[in-house]
Amino acid sequence: MSHHKFLKLQTPDEARDAWLERIESECSAPGPEFVPLAQSLRRVTAAPIAARRSSPAFHGAAMDGFAVLAEKTFTASTRKPLRLEINKDAFRINTGRPMPENTNAVVMIENVNIGDDGRFVTLEQAVFPWQHVRKAGEDMVETEIILAPGTSIGPYEIGALAAAGALEVEVFRQPLVCIIPSGSDLEKLEDCVEADLRSGRKLPEFNSLVFSELIGEAGGKPLVMPIVEDDPQAVAQAIENAAKAGADLIILNAGTSAGSRDFSAEVIDRMGEVTAHGVAMMPGKPTVLGLVPSAGKKIPIIGAPGYPVSAVLSLEKFVVPLLAAWQKRLPPQAETVEVHPCNPMPSKPGMEEHVRVKLGSVNGKTFAIPLPLGAGTVNSLSRADAIITIPAACEGLNADEKVRASLLKPWQQIEGALLAIGSHDNTLDLVDSMLRRKFPRFRLTSAHVGSLGGLLALGRGNCHLAGSHLLDPETGIYNQAAIRTHLKGRPVNLVRLVERKQGLIVAPGNPLGISNFADLARDDVRFINRQKGSGTRMLLDYQLAQAGISPTSIAGYKDEEYTHMTVASAVLSGRANVGMGVRAAANALGLEFIPVGMENYDLVIPGEFMEDERIRALLRVIRSDEFKKAALAMGGYGVENSGEIIWEHGVQQGMSS
Repeated sequence: MSHHKFLKLQTPDEARDAWLERIESECSAPGPEFVPLAQSLRRVTAAPIAARRSSPAFHGAAMDGFAVLAEKTFTASTRKPLRLEINKDAFRINTGRPMPENTNAVVMIENVNIGDDGRFVTLEQAVFPWQHVRKAGEDMVETEIILAPGTSIGPYEIGALAAAGALEVEVFRQPLVCIIPSGSDLEKLEDCVEADLRSGRKLPEFNSLVFSELIGEAGGKPLVMPIVEDDPQAVAQAIENAAKAGADLIILNAGTSAGSRDFSAEVIDRMGEVTAHGVAMMPGKPTVLGLVPSAGKKIPIIGAPGYPVSAVLSLEKFVVPLLAAWQKRLPPQAETVEVHPCNPMPSKPGMEEHVRVKLGSVNGKTFAIPLPLGAGTVNSLSRADAIITIPAACEGLNADEKVRASLLKPWQQIEGALLAIGSHDNTLDLVDSMLRRKFPRFRLTSAHVGSLGGLLALGRGNCHLAGSHLLDPETGIYNQAAIRTHLKGRPVNLVRLVERKQGLIVAPGNPLGISNFADLARDDVRFINRQKGSGTRMLLDYQLAQAGISPTSIAGYKDEEYTHMTVASAVLSGRANVGMGVRAAANALGLEFIPVGMENYDLVIPGEFMEDERIRALLRVIRSDEFKKAALAMGGYGVENSGEIIWEHGVQQGMSS
């Protein structure tokens, strides 16, 4: 089959609307069915549901007391109390019990005096008709509409239906969505072993698991089909099998791009019709939309890209609206908030771009920090707080430009977060975990831009604190000189997080015999660096200068990563022979470590935040024995001074923590 190029790119809205219009006119929508009330949770009503009985079905007492005929009490007053005979004019009654005949009000038990002989009650205040009475039909009246069509049934709706006597409800049949994972290199998730993954010959198939949950949340019924290899006939057969299984919608995952083994679009076009191939959005560009015939009807089909982030956004853009349309309800709309990017966000004109971001609210202003943009970085979806959509006509966003972001997490969770921007360290995740466990309202959100980037962000007021380990070559003191330079006039506290061992990270056994910085310039060695502005990069440059080694002589010097863990991962994967980082990162991945010295990793916290309850909680965690013990167990850390205020810059008087 020939190499397939993208058709003319359509905007996401154009592609979706045209596809949905064809589906509405040419495809059979799932019809209604009746289900027992106990099985109706999260199902969607297909018709109006009326009350089969009134609720309450009788006049009942709303208070404990005595049931009376209100008109007989009108003369009662403190000056002229009224005496009523029990079981003749006044009847004992408990909350919820039916009212006796010829009564229409309840006198609360605390508002009557019962005679010593127990035969009479005395009232000093009149009651009005229907006082403290739940009248028949007060909640609902027989034949009254309880739920409208298109209502998602939740716990409260189940209660209302139960009270109305609707023990069987008419709902839309859950659309059967058949998911076909494709790719000769895919293997069932439970069958994958570490050796297979490291060889690169097999990839774990987990997109179908994510798809199933998304479909379930949207009201569909997922059915995962067997993995199909990269072969046009096999893909076509898999589509036919899904149709025979009764699919209302088919999702063909992967093979949608324009590579030599990407057959999805051509197979769909051969079997039926492609309505769109290539959508002007990132991630998600290779999406395929179409229809395939089966047994005298047409079935909608979507070819979702193989990369997880692209695939998820493709489903949210096209599948979720279709499932909502079939169930006569609006697709869920995420809450949006006004945010300000910390840095410029460039975007490719003509493409609608969806950027995953972390959020932090600082002094009433919410800042957005973009996460890695790769379509395969599924971790960026789980870590993201929100998504910013950059319109196709826009070339990007400026730093601090006001824009709306769609929330992926509750605002309360974001509001309780401390935003840390700066250098990466493995103990930041440890602090976040302990903070969440000990103080559930709070969390630590960190963005890794390097020590210098963190200080600059702090100077702009974009974060609550910055992680830094900037060495002053002249004094040998960490961070203070950089703070004086970049945070002039801003009072800050320098709080020690950890002392840590920096060194060279190499493969187990150190196969190339690397022992010092001079070895980095060897022809057989490839290096992986940290980004400009990071403390590790500055320490490396200092050491190279001391040894008289030119950076241009080091292969890979310009290859950059943003965290110690990604540097270690590059060495583990063989992309590089050596990188510079902390011992904890080497230990975490079972790599060898060649120490070059200890350094101070500190938190720079503005004085104005030292009394913030989130900062106080953070310091309690860092000063705890539990944190220190866990950090020591990671290897390569010193914790003797953890949590101490090492230095105060521009602070007129000491601030408590």
